[in-house]
Amino acid sequence: MPRISADTVAEHRANRLRALLDAGRDIVASEGAEALTLASLARRVGLSRPSLYEYFRSREELVAAIVSDALPEWADKLDDAVNNADTVPEKIEAYVRAELAIITDGSHGAVVALSAHTLPDASREQIRAEHERLLAPLVAVFKTAGVQRAQLRAMLVHAMVEASSRMITPGRTEHNEAVIQTLLDQAVHGLHQPLS
Repeated sequence: MPRISADTVAEHRANRLRALLDAGRDIVASEGAEALTLASLARRVGLSRPSLYEYFRSREELVAAIVSDALPEWADKLDDAVNNADTVPEKIEAYVRAELAIITDGSHGAVVALSAHTLPDASREQIRAEHERLLAPLVAVFKTAGVQRAQLRAMLVHAMVEASSRMITPGRTEHNEAVIQTLLDQAVHGLHQPLS
């Protein structure tokens, strides 16, 4: 029996899976989505291919696991950001800032690149459901404030956040804050109704 590096076999497997998913994201972030193969992942983590097959039977399964792994973590961050703010404008700002942080942290691009690949229908459905969960905190804020077409508005704010993320430049604090403030001004005051 192979040596385990945890107190239990289940804990060892969970740790190994976490390392595999993180290494897979790293490969995509540093080398591109096409560089992610079962062979490249096995080399990166020092596992044999047969050992890797205990976790993923195909590249598609690996890709689906990486994408599905990231989305709940991001959804939790967005939920926490909104829940820790008080007023509607503060909640929108918290959501926007948290989403920008997620998009600009490096791993987001890797996950987006991977999700563009062919995946099994069940994986696509799971990813679609998790993606909707990313918008849920903002949709709830808009609904609570009585904003019409809350889902559509949240999708439009999300699109503005994605566009703004391409204008964010590391090290340019003043410029970045101007981009964020303009985005917030549009997201909050572009709703054409007073929020409190």
